[in-house]
Parts: sequence; C-alpha cells; structure tokens
Amino acid sequence: MSDEAGNPEKVPGEPPIEATAAETPATEAPAAEAAPAAAAPAEPDPKLENTLILELKDGPVTIELLPDLAPQHVDRIKTLARAGFYDNTPFHRVIEGFMAQGGDPTGTGTGGAREQGYEDLPAEFSPPGKARFVRGTCGMARTMNPNSANSQFFIMFAPAASLDGQYTIWGRVVAGMEAVDKIKRGTGGNGIVQGPDRLIKARIAADQPAG
Repeated sequence: MSDEAGNPEKVPGEPPIEATAAETPATEAPAAEAAPAAAAPAEPDPKLENTLILELKDGPVTIELLPDLAPQHVDRIKTLARAGFYDNTPFHRVIEGFMAQGGDPTGTGTGGAREQGYEDLPAEFSPPGKARFVRGTCGMARTMNPNSANSQFFIMFAPAASLDGQYTIWGRVVAGMEAVDKIKRGTGGNGIVQGPDRLIKARIAADQPAG
C-alpha cells in the first residue's frame, strides 16, 4: 500500500506521627489513629491500553492493537492518536473490495507525521503463517521502501494475500466494521476520493473516563 509519497504514580500517604510515652500524659485520650496511606492508582488495563476507537460518521470502530506483532507501529499509532493527529483526517484513498486508507492530514497521499518530527518506522512484517491481510485487518501504508511507514494506515474490506509479509499489520477491527464498510469510495484505479469521509476522532480506550 503506497502512501503516494514515494512515500500513573504512587501517591504517598502522610506518615503517622507517633507520640512517645514521655510526650503523652496518662490522662490524655489516646491519639487518633492515623489515616491509612493513600493507595497507588491501579495500572492501566492492558486490554484497554491496546484498544483504539475510531469515531466515523456512521459510528465507532473498535480496533484491537497488536503490539506482539508490531510494537513500534502500535506505539506510533497510540502516540499519534493521543496527540490528536488523526482527528479530522480524510480517508483519501478508498478502493471497493480492497481497503480504505487514511492518516494523511493533507489528504494528498504524500503527507504524514514526518513534518511534525516523527521519523519513518522500520518494517515489522509478519510471516503469513502468523498474521494475514483479511477483512478487518489494519496495516501501515508505505512507499516502495519497506522502512518508510510513518502515519498513513489502511483497513481491509476483504482479504488480499498479495499484501501478506509485505506490509506491517498493527491491528484488527473487532467491532464496528459496518461503519468501515460505509466509508465513501474513490474513483479510478488509484481510488482517490473526492470530498472524502473523515476520521472524526481517534482515541485509546484506556484514556476514556471511568463510567
């Protein structure tokens, strides 16, 4: 998938202050029991930390991130989502029966996060026996250079064995694929979309307020 570019802290409690026998007259009431130390916040739920939610015009899409397959790519996706990079970006290249590609704020297919200082990523291709490009698979776009993925990504509408072992797989859709199916298609062989649909907001589930 070318991108067309050639392209939680422990909060200590107050220590209890203990008075010695000499300091406390026998007639005094015993000192009030000190409050217990504040408990440390719970660690983030690993499942929520590795769940990406994309808000699309037709509803939310839930993606399971796969750090075991592509740790650097998953880290990039999470970093950019938390920075708001993907919010309001277009799905600029969408091909019926194949995939929907986004992640380029310029909508030209030549942009990415390089302009914000994010270097390209080394390939983290999965052997076909470990992961394949099937419906709902999320991959990273790149140029002819295998180590050129940056911010652009794509979501598969259908299987494409020709991509197996050639592009990095970083996630898979586990809910909301029907919203992906409704993304506006492009025209022509390259699938460029005129007046494209946009990714309204990307967020990590662990960052959502409780309740």
